[in-house]
Amino acid sequence: MTKKSLFILVFCLGIVSMGLAQEQAKPPAKPVNIAGEWEMTMPGPQGEMTQTVTFVQDNAKINVTMVSPMGEAKGEGTVEGNDVKWSITINTPNGDFTIGFKAKVEGDKMTGEMDLGEMGPAPFTGQKKK
Repeated sequence: MTKKSLFILVFCLGIVSMGLAQEQAKPPAKPVNIAGEWEMTMPGPQGEMTQTVTFVQDNAKINVTMVSPMGEAKGEGTVEGNDVKWSITINTPNGDFTIGFKAKVEGDKMTGEMDLGEMGPAPFTGQKKK
């Protein structure tokens, strides 16, 4: 490899690494405001189930209360840009069961997926109550 080729290679690598450093240095996206009550629709043992979910938001941190015919469950999570993640733990006769949620928010609508552990993922949708 000639000195000129080596110089060009090192120069290009330097530019690429500067670009990566700038990309990594970007602050996280401002969290979307999801505070308030949402109506969530998800699959249940006897078909579709609707429940009320209340989000209390402090910047990127959220506290969650989910109310369904089976009772109330609380959890916490985060918001980064339009991406929302939270988990709740419900008490069942077979012990505690944790459900993870990941969603994308667009305006007053939310679409996402629940992680039901060994039962696999399941989709859900949400609509912010007015």
